[in-house]
Amino acid sequence: RQWPSVYKALQDCRPDRKKLMMLYLQQLEQQVPPTEHILVAIDHTAWGRPDAKTLKDRTHEYQEGVIIGQGYSTIAWIPEASGSWALPLLHERISSWSSPIEKAASQLKLVCEQSLHPVLAVLDREYGNASWVLAIADIQADCLMRVRSNACLWSAPPPYSGRGRPRKHGQKMRLSDPTTWLEADTVIEIDKHPELGEVRVRQWQDLHFYRAAGQRVNLILAERMKPMSNGQPFPPLWLAWVGERTLPLETVWFKYLRRFGVDHWYRFV
Repeated sequence: RQWPSVYKALQDCRPDRKKLMMLYLQQLEQQVPPTEHILVAIDHTAWGRPDAKTLKDRTHEYQEGVIIGQGYSTIAWIPEASGSWALPLLHERISSWSSPIEKAASQLKLVCEQSLHPVLAVLDREYGNASWVLAIADIQADCLMRVRSNACLWSAPPPYSGRGRPRKHGQKMRLSDPTTWLEADTVIEIDKHPELGEVRVRQWQDLHFYRAAGQRVNLILAERMKPMSNGQPFPPLWLAWVGERTLPLETVWFKYLRRFGVDHWYRFV
């Protein structure tokens, strides 16, 4: 877990963002065993500065309530299959004329341009929406995002009837209302997961967000079948997959849980 050659390379080069990223990835990829893809986690954090009235470009941020300060976007490499180890690749301030989604998309694009391996990004609910799907439309990366449990997605439209304007949307699927759910394309049961016990995973293919009708996503629902200690069921985990490649449903949903490595990094920096 010591990367002396990485740190030396960073010290020897001038503070150029693209050059730093290229050197960093080259050093890391030489020391990490070759894998099918590189797993990165992206997150947005706030730095509260309510009393720093002379600090330029403060913004309203959410951190257990609305605060005044500055927002930062981080993209970190998650190199291990377990544990909380994360290697930050970029940690940049989000200006008042930008947004977390715009900054995260630019960071992901830069990583994909410099990486020799395919990239899989995992993101929380802030990015599980049409704005993020549209922002990464031209980026060669796969993304697994958590989706809010009250979100809505639509199926592909029916074939064109030949009259009037072609439809963009099919049937509406409201995640908070099971009566509106479409029939899942795939359902699997995992009897004895080493960490979560019995898990049922369902997948719906070829859905889309309303404002991103041209960007197809796969919707995934992971449910722990054993209830909590108080007898209540665990909250469902809704995920959206966007990308050219496909991973086995038995493992793809579990990739999202590796996202929490970036949260641990925030805690200790």
